[in-house]
Amino acid sequence: MSFDPDLTACAALVEQADPDRFLAAMAAPVAARRVLFPLYALNVEVSRAPWVTQEPMIAEMRLQWWRDALEEIAEGKTVRRHQVVTPLAEVLSPDLAAYLDQYVSVRRWDIYKDPFEDEAHLDNYIDYSSGALMVAAAQSLGPADADVLRDYGYAVGVANWLVAVPELEARGRIPLLDGTASGVRQLAQSGLERLSKARRNRSAISKEARAALLAGWQAEALLKQAVAQPERVADGTLGQSEFRRRTGLMWQAATGRW
Repeated sequence: MSFDPDLTACAALVEQADPDRFLAAMAAPVAARRVLFPLYALNVEVSRAPWVTQEPMIAEMRLQWWRDALEEIAEGKTVRRHQVVTPLAEVLSPDLAAYLDQYVSVRRWDIYKDPFEDEAHLDNYIDYSSGALMVAAAQSLGPADADVLRDYGYAVGVANWLVAVPELEARGRIPLLDGTASGVRQLAQSGLERLSKARRNRSAISKEARAALLAGWQAEALLKQAVAQPERVADGTLGQSEFRRRTGLMWQAATGRW
């Protein structure tokens, strides 16, 4: 299957800005990449929108631009011409486009330096920033239960969040409610529990939709590492060797087991 210029641009954007999701998409069936690359490119654009300026008002406007673009898709309006939005409109249903509004909205936290209010606030951020993307990607590929996807997406989100902690702190943010070893361990354990819950309901995810779950291939290893060695979060050493990363992805892609 050949990619048009927009899809090629989406793939290049993901490859540069989010190499792990790029690898996951490349491990998916070729037909699935047409769906995954626009969604992952959306994720790149939305994720970096709060960080490209020091002016909160401009950052708010950038996020609103993406909310407006998703609204156009959701309401069947004429969709603005854009190298990400145009292919996104071809693969995203109106319902899922509307569902992603909150996914963009929670990124307002990134603009400011206020800490999370409580555990529910942090969970909501991870649920929508990671879980909603997982729902949209998987359900755009095939039948899949939203609750199972949100559990899996939450686990993936916690793992990615713990990896990002040092950079977030360097940028003046307060990413953790409790940055002690005990607090980190508790957050990682909550991710493992949601992962286990999702796996107990594997049958609710169709074969076609599983390609979206490749993006979480490292989650279990990272969460277990954070539980066993929570100090690695602050040290910025949470992660796997290149060999383990790639072999883990190949195993999941070959077996379909997540």
